[in-house]
Amino acid sequence: MDIVFIRRLEADAVIGVHEWERQVRQRLRLDLELGADTARAAATDAIDDALDYNALAERVKALVAESGFRLVESLAEHVADRLRQEFGVPWLRITVHKPGAVAGTESVGVIIERGE
Repeated sequence: MDIVFIRRLEADAVIGVHEWERQVRQRLRLDLELGADTARAAATDAIDDALDYNALAERVKALVAESGFRLVESLAEHVADRLRQEFGVPWLRITVHKPGAVAGTESVGVIIERGE
């Protein structure tokens, strides 16, 4: 299996457990790795045979923007489920970074891996 990736995708969300976090949008960063068979796309050189990076990125940004989760774990799971369903991805790894969430750190977050 090959891997298609998107690094440092930025998206804004209402996310967090504190009341003040429910009142503002926070910038999240996501790294995505998606299992794919890229051989057909390589052979045909056609976007219709590939995972479309732009379509993936736009969908993830929309999913994050529409969400209202308290935990990054819940957000990551939601994004993973939707990408697997909508893009037919058999395996993926998603890292969600929440910059500035803990003093003295660049970011905190979660990495989840789903599928085979």
